[in-house]
Amino acid sequence: MIMNRLNQRAFATLFTVALLSTGCASVDLQSHVAATPEQALDMAGQEDNRETAQRYLLRVAGQFQDRGDHAAARKLLQSEMLAQLSPALEEQRRLMAMASIDALQDSSWAKTLAGTLSPDSFISYPPELMARAATLQADTFSLADDRPRAAMTLILLAQTDSSANPQALHDQIWQLLKSTSEKELSDASTVAIGFETQGWLELASTIRRPGTGLDEQGRIIRQWQNNWPGHPAAQVLPSELQLIASLAESRPEKIALALPLDGALASAGKAIRDGFIAAYYLDQSADREVTDIRIVNSSGRPFTEIYQELSAQGVDLIVGPLEKDALASLSSMNTLPTPTLGLNYLPEDSKVPNGLYQFGLSAEDEARQIAEQLSNDDIRDVLALIPQGEWGDRVEAALLQKMEETGGTALDIERFFAEDNLRAVTADLLGITVSRDRAIQVERTIGLDVEFEPRLRQDAEAIVMVANPTIARQFKPLFAFYFGGELPVYSPSMVYEGTPDASRDRDLENVIFTDTPWTLSPSDELKTQADKHLSGTRGQLGRLFAMGADAWQLSKRLPLLKQVESASLQGYTGELTMTSAGSVHRKQLWAQFSNGTPALIETPTDKPEDSSETTSP
Repeated sequence: MIMNRLNQRAFATLFTVALLSTGCASVDLQSHVAATPEQALDMAGQEDNRETAQRYLLRVAGQFQDRGDHAAARKLLQSEMLAQLSPALEEQRRLMAMASIDALQDSSWAKTLAGTLSPDSFISYPPELMARAATLQADTFSLADDRPRAAMTLILLAQTDSSANPQALHDQIWQLLKSTSEKELSDASTVAIGFETQGWLELASTIRRPGTGLDEQGRIIRQWQNNWPGHPAAQVLPSELQLIASLAESRPEKIALALPLDGALASAGKAIRDGFIAAYYLDQSADREVTDIRIVNSSGRPFTEIYQELSAQGVDLIVGPLEKDALASLSSMNTLPTPTLGLNYLPEDSKVPNGLYQFGLSAEDEARQIAEQLSNDDIRDVLALIPQGEWGDRVEAALLQKMEETGGTALDIERFFAEDNLRAVTADLLGITVSRDRAIQVERTIGLDVEFEPRLRQDAEAIVMVANPTIARQFKPLFAFYFGGELPVYSPSMVYEGTPDASRDRDLENVIFTDTPWTLSPSDELKTQADKHLSGTRGQLGRLFAMGADAWQLSKRLPLLKQVESASLQGYTGELTMTSAGSVHRKQLWAQFSNGTPALIETPTDKPEDSSETTSP
């Protein structure tokens, strides 16, 4: 949040002192200590002098705020008895209200109060309260989803408070403007008054033009600085824009692509290699004269040995390894002198050396997205089918953890091997086996044959099916056979082979699944050229090809993604973001089988399907 909540108690006390010094209440009110807001309202209602009663309620509200009980303070600050106040008392009530709004994160109250405010409202406060009032006011506008006026408030604060930290203020203003919609920016620009405001709005508008990549953004920032040399933000750029502007200068020039090109992982290594090189050659911003990409076969050698050799040769960035155990061998180092983009993930409890980034086609990412989609679809109670083995263990753990966060519950999880009796597995999952066993027990108890009709368990709202296409095509019809055909089914990308095959995938009808933009989005230049000149760009190898292409895009902006929490990259494997520990997470697209063919599902949070190198501005 913009404001520092640690100061709330001190300012609440200041409000109370101000209230006590501006008038005298009756003896009863002055000495009365209300334990609840109801007691305070009852006491104030017995006071004949309305202003005295109002001062009393404000004083008690300040006491509640001092104790951190903003819910109690809210009851008083929203009471009808404080509806009509003198200008001085109204300013005090408004300041206290904004403090409680922020503490409670009460967006409804914020919207009500924001309707009475303008960006310059805070200027009416005395100098010692002005900065506090401005930050609280900006928070109130932000909670009310009015980010333009929140930004305008801080722009005015930067002009009026010479003691403010310009870097911190400019960072806050930029975060507000970058999350403002294009329409809101356009509307604000038509009524903007003043050099500072107009400059900020022009910067925000030009840098977010559709299709603007990071390199172009850097040029736009520098051009804007030239056009607005006297603007405060031109002299102290927001930290994120400083990083973008300097990105081209800090790009790695010598890159080693270390992948297994022999053995069991050779096909995966070659697909990633081809995607990386293809993306490089189609990248118009790449400087062919200075960029040097070296391909290294990592098969059959300890990766630590390869790493030491490449570091000694002055490589700027190593992309690899692909093998999980090879990546784990690097975790024994505290710092990697040569930054490394590993193409896999360490176990969650592993120590991550400084300089190590991690990126891959994480099954855990897909499991978490399934849990999020279930929550978005208002589905809470599910059944799950997950393969046996260590991979399945990780999928199950990620699914359960995210479902717990979103309020979901896995009623039952059946783990299976491919060679298992899938009919029995399905019957167990849907409760048919329990229903049948119950009937058998009744027969044994009464000694008579009874008519039995299996019954589907009634508490499940959906099924999560983690299975490859061959297994999934058997499970899905079994759901209908055992009376669960109406339950929606959610799956990860492994359920789809990657190439439309309506005759075979009719058995997957209505299955909802998540997959990469490379698989689900219309063709662009890279996909067209890859299909024309290369093999192995469809199906699972196609996803690895897309991973290689994204590895090239990531190689240019690793510091940006790590240092700027809100930065993202629209990649071929999904929308890419990075944690502070350097782990890349992917957000994929959603599709549903219709007549045996995947149909893309548009969601409210989907961004334009543009695989260009963009950062969310």
